[in-house]
Amino acid sequence: MTTHRFAPARWYNTLGSHPPALTVDSGDIVVTETIDANGWDKAGSNVMHGPNPMNGPIAVSGAAPGDSLRVDILDMTPIRPTGWTRAALAENVVDPDFVAHLPPRDRATWRIDRNAQTVTLEDAPAAIAGLSFPLAPMIGCLGVAPALGQAISTATSGGHGGNMDYRRLGPGATVWFPVAMPGALFFLGDCHAVQGDGEIVGTGVETCFEVTVRLTVEKRAIVWPRGMAGDDIFTLGNARPLDQALQHATTEMVRWLAEYGLDTLAASHLLGQAVRYDIGNVFDPAYTVACRLDRKWLPKGLDRFTMR
Repeated sequence: MTTHRFAPARWYNTLGSHPPALTVDSGDIVVTETIDANGWDKAGSNVMHGPNPMNGPIAVSGAAPGDSLRVDILDMTPIRPTGWTRAALAENVVDPDFVAHLPPRDRATWRIDRNAQTVTLEDAPAAIAGLSFPLAPMIGCLGVAPALGQAISTATSGGHGGNMDYRRLGPGATVWFPVAMPGALFFLGDCHAVQGDGEIVGTGVETCFEVTVRLTVEKRAIVWPRGMAGDDIFTLGNARPLDQALQHATTEMVRWLAEYGLDTLAASHLLGQAVRYDIGNVFDPAYTVACRLDRKWLPKGLDRFTMR
């Protein structure tokens, strides 16, 4: 196992079969620094345009179509003392007749305190003066090159991953992507200091991070991204309308449970009472839904997810 320090010389606004910027072996660790969703780096220089410039692609030796790429998010450290958000809810998350009441979508600045591990709104309205949240790093956009030589915008998402904005994709989480192209061609960027479900203002607190990931090839086929965080496993569906994203995520969870001996009847009983659904993104062209299950509900002897 080798640790690589990857300093990008260029960034991409599409996930696709671009020439690899780095090639690693399965199981290697990569440490890299990201820029924010509009292309501003840690020094405050605009080095790329948006949306969501991606680091990569990183090729993983031996990865072939039909495999899975396991991504362990080992660490995320903010490397800029400020971040930004939009100041108003997105128009598509409120009733149409309420849109006229929304404030301007100006940019708001947030102060990031690495020592205190807090994220605080500057110039906050009086009613929420001093508004502060615990630092909760997450990767908003990550995934692999899609099939057929496609180049898909970092503004959206699909079976290859992409701009899912699922807030559980932070340090300690693992996510698997279906490999469609040789080498997998992994991308990441669009990191947030904190974000609520849905990314309903169109951003998280956008800033720059040093991110450490481990990339491992696994010989099993999946259709949609799968993941594990804390006590939960989850599957991610990306589509619009929202119900289609939920359908993709649920179907992938049933497929996953089948690998551990649960037929569709058993999975139906289990999910019917124990499933939880999270909204990853309802702002961008494709919405994201996570189908989530606490591993404590799995029959004894079937909780082998941490070993895979």
